[in-house]
Amino acid sequence: MYLHHHPFCPHSRFVRLLLAEYGLEPELVEERVWERRPGFLALNPAGETPVIVEEQCASVPGAGIIAEYLDETRGLALADHRLLPESPGERVEVRRLTAWFHEKMYVESTEPLVRERIHKRYMTRQQGGGPPDATALRMARTNLRYHLKYIGWLAKARKWLAGERLSQADLAAAAHLSVADYLGDVPWDEDEHARDWYARIKSRPTFRALLNESIPGMPPSKTYADLDF
Repeated sequence: MYLHHHPFCPHSRFVRLLLAEYGLEPELVEERVWERRPGFLALNPAGETPVIVEEQCASVPGAGIIAEYLDETRGLALADHRLLPESPGERVEVRRLTAWFHEKMYVESTEPLVRERIHKRYMTRQQGGGPPDATALRMARTNLRYHLKYIGWLAKARKWLAGERLSQADLAAAAHLSVADYLGDVPWDEDEHARDWYARIKSRPTFRALLNESIPGMPPSKTYADLDF
């Protein structure tokens, strides 16, 4: 199995967490999507990470599709630790929240943070590189507070974000928060329930590989790898 990803793409991080929970260790292929590499576009014409490639399925593009593919092909093996519940109603809630983080939180917060503070460092002017847009960053950080409060509200009301069991929704939220946390943009002191939930998630062995990621010339925040933050 090969995973075409970017280390600080939250959708890619979500899939890496999924794969780790399934006990799978793919070969990682880093993609800089702004370069629009022809070989990568052949795998996913949308030019977006992540994409999984393995023998029985030549190309599985997108976080949501990959999550469903892994559940269909490996979900039963997890038994009680399956990341999608058995009940249709419970599955709806997991999928609703997963979509919330991958779509709404991504557009409003994590995508502009990653684009402005990380991707632009490596992009040419023609590709959209340059100094960060202060207005975009300010809006992204404001929106992040809103999403953190929602996560805290869910964590206070439930054992895990979508219910009684760890699910894809928890991994999605954690993946997006992890990139913002690396950059030091998460105001953890504003919601103790969100902070305590995230501490549980990032203390899992499956999270360790993400905590070892770093950007040359841009060290992580003090809270990033601290399990007792």
